[in-house]
Amino acid sequence: MKVLVVEDDVDIAELVAFNLERQGWECSLVHHGAEGWEQIQKLRPDLVILDVMLPGMDGMQIFRQMKEQEMTRTIPVIFLTARGALDDRLEGLSMGADDYVTKPFSPKELVLRVRNVLARANAGAAQLVVRGGPLVMDKNTLAATLAGAPLELTTAEFKLLAYLLERPGKVQDRYELQKILFGYADTTQSRALDTHVKRLRQKLGDHAGCIGTERGVGYYFNPSTER
Repeated sequence: MKVLVVEDDVDIAELVAFNLERQGWECSLVHHGAEGWEQIQKLRPDLVILDVMLPGMDGMQIFRQMKEQEMTRTIPVIFLTARGALDDRLEGLSMGADDYVTKPFSPKELVLRVRNVLARANAGAAQLVVRGGPLVMDKNTLAATLAGAPLELTTAEFKLLAYLLERPGKVQDRYELQKILFGYADTTQSRALDTHVKRLRQKLGDHAGCIGTERGVGYYFNPSTER
């Protein structure tokens, strides 16, 4: 597995690489934003660990560029940043990041989160098309269509909708959904989950009722929109 660490603090980047390489992962380090974007396109890593505050091109800009390009949009991303305010975390997760780790951080926890993100990415790599109601979702390419028209989703939105779609009519506990999206559950992720659902419903438009809510429990997929 190849991991690209885009981090301007050399000591932190080397600490991350040291701990990941001990697990057998191959690491490349970049300390400048523009160079980071170049290396993402060149190396096509299995995972990017991305600082937000970078010289030349910040992490959010890099992430948006990744999502705009076909060859990079499915690469998992973990933000590793000193910007630990709730709004910053919610922004990163709502954009579709696979996880958001704040500094200072525990190297052991980071390794665990990297392992979880890579496991989820590998599990979703198998070719599989999921259908339900007006939706068709290809889990291999992360392409989705709604009533025959392309449906533009972030990686996190795709992951959430596909998980619900595979379990039609069954209410999924919100904490389980948080684990599917982020690898763990806490009150911050609870708000982020609701944000993802809200944006999904907006994108589904007239078919927003496909995502139902069981108050106090979680969400479910209902192609008939009747419950």
